[in-house]
Amino acid sequence: MMDSMEDNEMFPEQNDTVVESMAEESTVSNEPEFEVIGTVEPQSQPELATIGEEEPVVAAPKSKKKKPVICLMGEFSAGKSTLSNLLIQTEALPVNVTATQLPPVWISKGDDIPYRVALDGGEYDIDLANLEDVSVEDTNHIRIFHDADLLDKIDLIDMLGISDPNMDAEVWQRVIGNADAVIWCSHATQAWRQSEAAVWSMMPPELHEKSFLLLTRMDKILSERDRGRVVKRVARETVGLFYDLFPISLTQALAAKEDAEKWESSGAAGFMEALEELIQEIAGEVTEEHHAEVRDESDIPMRPVLPTRVQPRKLQARPTRQRPAQDGLGDPLSGF
Repeated sequence: MMDSMEDNEMFPEQNDTVVESMAEESTVSNEPEFEVIGTVEPQSQPELATIGEEEPVVAAPKSKKKKPVICLMGEFSAGKSTLSNLLIQTEALPVNVTATQLPPVWISKGDDIPYRVALDGGEYDIDLANLEDVSVEDTNHIRIFHDADLLDKIDLIDMLGISDPNMDAEVWQRVIGNADAVIWCSHATQAWRQSEAAVWSMMPPELHEKSFLLLTRMDKILSERDRGRVVKRVARETVGLFYDLFPISLTQALAAKEDAEKWESSGAAGFMEALEELIQEIAGEVTEEHHAEVRDESDIPMRPVLPTRVQPRKLQARPTRQRPAQDGLGDPLSGF
């Protein structure tokens, strides 16, 4: 103790220096030092509601729903037109139309003027009586309207041109990306030909589990045993390619009208019930962001050589006035 006191007395200047140093340290902030590299603007805070005021409710953003789009596909004389007539209960197109020479036909609810959508997105009024004037080369699709109950729930795209093997696959490929499901019609007497399988192999794989295969014209196969053999063979050859398979006579279904027994025996009852379930399933998950992609050609198996046919004559579009832009129709491929 005495030694400590003596040290303080012997070194008064040193002691004062220590005290001053301790005093300076006590004034230094304990917060860590940071280099200032910029300024941060203060964020505005939401105003608090006063007593008696109602606070606004902000809904979370939702994806806009659109109608499911179902494509009707199949080769020549497989029953696509009859199927569309059955679904919308009227003739979608004039009976004198040569189906193989038309671009895809998009059918929606309404009574608007029919028009075509060019490859550049332009819209041009057309006359259904002169559809042969529509050019396949520069038309993405034709848009027509009908007042049918089913069209309250879905849009249909009739892929007419797929019947002609000489028509470039790009004609249907540039539209198929809008499909949520496909109904493929295959003539029962020649069911699921190699040419059909080749085209189907080019489809977006996500369509497989939401598409139906219809074996049409089953009434042309008279033997029940033969009908069973056809269904069994096609089911075996298309495992995993379709959601379900339905043997059906579309002409008998149309003729059945209110006859429940004929409707059932035509095969239409089971198909329509399954279609309704499929529409409900798709409607619960479809948004405007949906857009399937066609498979890259490098992923597609080599197509078999098809018989050469006479090249269809090239069609020239007549001059038509440009359609004014309309809400919801400017880019029909993005929604409705």
